[in-house]
Amino acid sequence: MQRRPGFPARLDGPAGATSRVAQLSVRPVVVPAAPQGVGLDSAAVRARMVQKLAAGGISSPAVLHAMAAVERHRFVDSALVNQAYEDTSLPIGLAQTISKPSVVARMCELLLGAEGSRAGGLGRVLEIGTGCGYQAAVLSHIAREVYSVERLRGLHEKARDNLRHLRLANVHLLFGDGMQGYAKGAPYAAIIAAAGGEAVPQAWCDQLAPGGRLVAPMALAGGQQVLLVIDKTAHGLKQSVLEPVHFVPLKSGIA
Repeated sequence: MQRRPGFPARLDGPAGATSRVAQLSVRPVVVPAAPQGVGLDSAAVRARMVQKLAAGGISSPAVLHAMAAVERHRFVDSALVNQAYEDTSLPIGLAQTISKPSVVARMCELLLGAEGSRAGGLGRVLEIGTGCGYQAAVLSHIAREVYSVERLRGLHEKARDNLRHLRLANVHLLFGDGMQGYAKGAPYAAIIAAAGGEAVPQAWCDQLAPGGRLVAPMALAGGQQVLLVIDKTAHGLKQSVLEPVHFVPLKSGIA
């Protein structure tokens, strides 16, 4: 049996033991009314954010549950905690950002819409661009296993520190060139990217499982980015171009 890397791991390092991951159990989320004047650490603040996400069109109970469960303020710098639950991207250092909650929720919901995920839930996911680790934490609630690759050592270490206290046995952090994907963990039920280039790397498409879905930003000729969905079907790759988005540029190599 193929051996999987432990948490955390280097992309080019030896594989470690596979984590034991419980089967995903999805249940409807009832979002409570958020009282006024609560503190930042209160679950009611996240409940208010989730209410806005639902009002904005996010309908997946699994995604809403995940967004309510993960404390976003723990993934941003202390000077920005008061903006943690606003629907805005925030700087996390090294010219990178944490995505808007609405964008994270939208992309996660798109992953769950893949043909291969509709019956048995979301299996193994590859995330390109760990950043501060927030999206990996959200993904851990909707997928059985998450491999997340970061090319910037400083952010890889930040994500490791941010996620350590959560003890997410189904999340594996890897340091390496995300444009190469991570062949040792393939095939993936879903691939999600937090950076956009002019084309989707062939390695990602190769590592996507039949029935799987890839969601990533892509830059058009004029420089505008759009959200791209690629489904791997029995007849080949099917591409869908969705709404405009704004992500940091996709780059190769490590730094």
